[in-house]
Amino acid sequence: MKIKLGPADFAEKEMRGYEVGKSSLCVARINGRYKGLDDWCNHGGCLLSGGRLEGNMVVCPCHEVGFDMDTGKNETSPGVCDDQPAVKIEVADGELVVELPDKDL
Repeated sequence: MKIKLGPADFAEKEMRGYEVGKSSLCVARINGRYKGLDDWCNHGGCLLSGGRLEGNMVVCPCHEVGFDMDTGKNETSPGVCDDQPAVKIEVADGELVVELPDKDL
Protein backbone atom coordinates (compact mmCIF):
# COMPACT_ATOMS: atom_id res chain seq x y z
CA MET A 1 0.00 0.00 0.00
CA LYS A 2 1.27 3.48 -0.85
CA ILE A 3 1.38 5.90 2.08
CA LYS A 4 1.93 9.67 1.95
CA LEU A 5 4.52 10.79 4.49
CA GLY A 6 4.26 14.56 4.03
CA PRO A 7 5.76 17.36 1.98
CA ALA A 8 8.94 16.75 0.00
CA ASP A 9 10.56 19.84 1.47
CA PHE A 10 13.87 18.54 2.87
CA ALA A 11 17.06 20.55 2.59
CA GLU A 12 20.01 18.70 1.07
CA LYS A 13 21.48 16.23 3.65
CA GLU A 14 18.41 16.57 5.89
CA MET A 15 17.08 13.46 7.61
CA ARG A 16 13.74 12.82 9.38
CA GLY A 17 12.02 9.91 11.09
CA TYR A 18 8.42 8.85 10.39
CA GLU A 19 6.05 6.47 12.19
CA VAL A 20 3.91 4.56 9.67
CA GLY A 21 1.71 1.81 11.08
CA LYS A 22 4.03 -0.74 12.70
CA SER A 23 7.05 0.73 10.91
CA SER A 24 9.49 3.51 11.69
CA LEU A 25 11.24 5.01 8.67
CA CYS A 26 14.39 7.07 8.35
CA VAL A 27 14.17 9.29 5.26
CA ALA A 28 17.00 11.47 3.93
CA ARG A 29 17.62 13.70 0.93
CA ILE A 30 21.03 12.97 -0.59
CA ASN A 31 22.18 14.46 -3.90
CA GLY A 32 18.62 15.59 -4.59
CA ARG A 33 17.13 12.09 -4.14
CA TYR A 34 14.98 10.83 -1.27
CA LYS A 35 16.11 7.56 0.29
CA GLY A 36 14.74 5.48 3.13
CA LEU A 37 15.60 2.73 5.60
CA ASP A 38 13.94 1.08 8.56
CA ASP A 39 14.62 3.63 11.33
CA TRP A 40 15.27 1.12 14.16
CA CYS A 41 18.92 0.02 14.07
CA ASN A 42 18.90 -3.76 14.26
CA HIS A 43 22.00 -3.70 16.48
CA GLY A 44 20.88 -1.67 19.49
CA GLY A 45 17.38 -0.46 18.64
CA CYS A 46 18.38 3.19 18.35
CA LEU A 47 16.71 5.49 15.83
CA LEU A 48 18.94 6.06 12.80
CA SER A 49 17.14 9.34 12.14
CA GLY A 50 18.85 10.65 15.28
CA GLY A 51 22.26 9.90 13.79
CA ARG A 52 24.22 11.68 11.09
CA LEU A 53 24.80 11.41 7.36
CA GLU A 54 28.28 10.78 5.98
CA GLY A 55 28.09 10.81 2.21
CA ASN A 56 25.47 8.20 1.27
CA MET A 57 25.63 6.51 4.67
CA VAL A 58 23.62 7.07 7.85
CA VAL A 59 25.60 6.50 11.05
CA CYS A 60 23.71 5.19 14.08
CA PRO A 61 23.94 7.56 17.06
CA CYS A 62 24.42 4.74 19.59
CA HIS A 63 27.19 2.51 18.29
CA GLU A 64 28.48 4.26 15.15
CA VAL A 65 27.37 1.54 12.72
CA GLY A 66 26.99 2.98 9.20
CA PHE A 67 24.37 1.84 6.69
CA ASP A 68 24.19 2.62 2.96
CA MET A 69 21.04 4.65 2.30
CA ASP A 70 20.42 2.98 -1.09
CA THR A 71 20.75 -0.67 -0.09
CA GLY A 72 20.69 -0.74 3.72
CA LYS A 73 24.04 -2.58 3.68
CA ASN A 74 26.05 -2.39 6.89
CA GLU A 75 29.16 -0.60 5.58
CA THR A 76 31.21 -0.23 8.75
CA SER A 77 30.66 -3.23 11.04
CA PRO A 78 29.38 -6.26 9.08
CA GLY A 79 30.14 -8.69 11.92
CA VAL A 80 28.28 -6.61 14.51
CA CYS A 81 24.76 -6.46 13.02
CA ASP A 82 22.71 -7.20 9.92
CA ASP A 83 21.87 -4.90 7.04
CA GLN A 84 18.88 -2.56 7.43
CA PRO A 85 15.76 -3.01 5.28
CA ALA A 86 15.63 -0.31 2.59
CA VAL A 87 12.41 1.29 1.34
CA LYS A 88 11.75 3.13 -1.90
CA ILE A 89 10.72 6.75 -1.45
CA GLU A 90 8.97 8.55 -4.32
CA VAL A 91 7.78 12.11 -4.78
CA ALA A 92 4.26 12.57 -6.15
CA ASP A 93 2.58 15.98 -6.35
CA GLY A 94 5.14 17.43 -3.93
CA GLU A 95 4.53 14.68 -1.32
CA LEU A 96 6.86 11.91 -0.13
CA VAL A 97 5.30 8.50 -0.78
CA VAL A 98 6.45 5.07 0.44
CA GLU A 99 5.06 1.67 -0.47
CA LEU A 100 4.85 -0.76 2.45
CA PRO A 101 3.50 -4.31 2.67
CA ASP A 102 0.12 -4.58 4.40
CA LYS A 103 1.75 -6.57 7.24
CA ASP A 104 3.74 -3.43 8.22
CA LEU A 105 0.65 -1.21 8.50
